[in-house]
Amino acid sequence: MKERVEQGAASIVMHESDDVATALESLQAEQQVVVRIGEASILMKLKQPIPFGHKFAIRALPAGTEVRKYGEVIGRASKAIALGEHVHVHNLEGIRGRGDQASKGG
Repeated sequence: MKERVEQGAASIVMHESDDVATALESLQAEQQVVVRIGEASILMKLKQPIPFGHKFAIRALPAGTEVRKYGEVIGRASKAIALGEHVHVHNLEGIRGRGDQASKGG
């Protein structure tokens, strides 16, 4: 990552193609946060409390959407996820390392 984290930043987006940001501190429901995505910044309001180190959506994600962090797919939305919503096991299905998700080709 060539970008540096701004002092006092509440969250970080690891890659410009990511769908989630990671909380760098515990964040409150209804809190407004500035999220920097590359050179752009967006102001958004969180839907729920976000514990330190947890993810929240930086765009609306329909059910079934592949979710990206670090520029890589980390899972699939198991239900629709709204902008500013906590992204965790209750709405994100992990697909990495699952044999049933592997290609069945020969």
